[in-house]
Amino acid sequence: MKVILVISLLAFAVHALNNNTPWQADECSEFATSLSTSDIGGSILNSSHIPVKAVNISGTLNIFPLCRLFGKVPYPKNNSIIFELWLPAADKYNGRFLVIGNGGMAGTIDEGNVILNVNKGYAVAGSNAGHLASLNNAGNGAPGVYLPYMHDQEQVKAWIHNSIAYFTPVARKITAKFYRIPPRRSYYEGCSTGGAQGFALAQFHPHLFDGIAAGCPGNWYSHLALSFLWNAQATQGSNTLPQTALDLITQAVLAKCDTIDGVKDGVVENPLLCSFDVSSLECKAPVTNSSTCLTPAQVATAQKIYTGPADLRSNTSLYPGFSVGSETEWAMQEGALANAFSIPILQNMVFNLTFDPSAFNWGTDIDALNEKVGTFIDEISPDLSALKATGAKMLVFQSWTDPFNAAMWPIQHLRQIEDFFGGDVGDWFRLFMIPGGGHCGAAAGYPQVPATWHALDALVQWVETGRPATEMLGTDPSDKSLLNKTSKFCPWPQTAKFKGGDPNNWYSFECGE
Repeated sequence: MKVILVISLLAFAVHALNNNTPWQADECSEFATSLSTSDIGGSILNSSHIPVKAVNISGTLNIFPLCRLFGKVPYPKNNSIIFELWLPAADKYNGRFLVIGNGGMAGTIDEGNVILNVNKGYAVAGSNAGHLASLNNAGNGAPGVYLPYMHDQEQVKAWIHNSIAYFTPVARKITAKFYRIPPRRSYYEGCSTGGAQGFALAQFHPHLFDGIAAGCPGNWYSHLALSFLWNAQATQGSNTLPQTALDLITQAVLAKCDTIDGVKDGVVENPLLCSFDVSSLECKAPVTNSSTCLTPAQVATAQKIYTGPADLRSNTSLYPGFSVGSETEWAMQEGALANAFSIPILQNMVFNLTFDPSAFNWGTDIDALNEKVGTFIDEISPDLSALKATGAKMLVFQSWTDPFNAAMWPIQHLRQIEDFFGGDVGDWFRLFMIPGGGHCGAAAGYPQVPATWHALDALVQWVETGRPATEMLGTDPSDKSLLNKTSKFCPWPQTAKFKGGDPNNWYSFECGE
């Protein structure tokens, strides 16, 4: 014990004599001991030096030595956020601070995205969003299950609206102390719930980051949950759409619209230009059911999913429907997503655990949902004036074949923002649409589509050079026979158009309207 104490005191003395000397990764414990709660605004729970290749997160090893810190930040009503901060060795640090968002109902730290980005030289932080998955059905919603965090208003508000803002200043201050210099830039990246958290930052906490990357955003979360319930109800009994029917529809869409972008690659570049009518697949008498056609009930079901949920009092849209070409990914819309999100939210936040979701009133119950849920987890204001005023940039990305989020929502929200600002907002806000992409990654039905989208790279270049993001790179398709394939994604309303050459090379495409 005396030897350890002497070593710690010597480390303190060295750094006290030279305040410009960054801490070393193998001094992680000494560094953690040097931090005071009153100074950083939080407390350190644990610290460890991580040698090269000593941590394996979902098959990814750390390629740099790290200082890995676990911390806690208090927030109102005796609550706290648990966060991790991974600090690469000073000679591997790129000078940038990055915060990673959460997925689903959160409650855990997205260490997979943390390690991917720390391997690029970022100082990376992530949190549990203010509640513990271990106390909330392992972070999973299910019918009839009590979720404690949904009954704590401060925890609900932290989940999407505030958690990033609670711990980011603490993690950034620690980062500055470790390297003896503040990060030159600060970024946020999140997808799904993390995309919603990105919009919460833009709306409620616009001064925290130089750039925000928000993917497949569930920022109209309450109505996204409504769309899950709508589609689940639409696909019961004889209205079920088995995977064979879903595949049949998508193949018919591709046969009609695949070559819109000038190349036949098994993907519809812009579904809005595809005039496919699902009724063309309806079985003709005397055939009533076949693997090559749809029953009248199945046609009606598909049409209902394309249309999306509506308020029966006025027939106004509550959330957009799904786009043509996405049908092969719809299976989870037939009940799994409603069970995981819609029903738990309704039972825990609007009604009670005995509430029967089949009795949901697509009129008056919408008002109750908006008041008791939307107020706390939606971030859909088009007034992002404060974000624009900071000079920060926001890059949003959305997949056309996302099996969770209807792809038209981010386009609709972009239009709302443009209407608010009276025209183009492309100098600080851009939306990239990803043909054939899934929810924050690969779509099972489109294995040829690159599943890694370099949104953060495009955002960093935009922020640090001042040149707007004019294209985004896609790499790493799940089809390993196309390992070197790259795709070009474009800022909406531009799309990628084939100009000749190798269709598996993104340089063979150009963005245009």
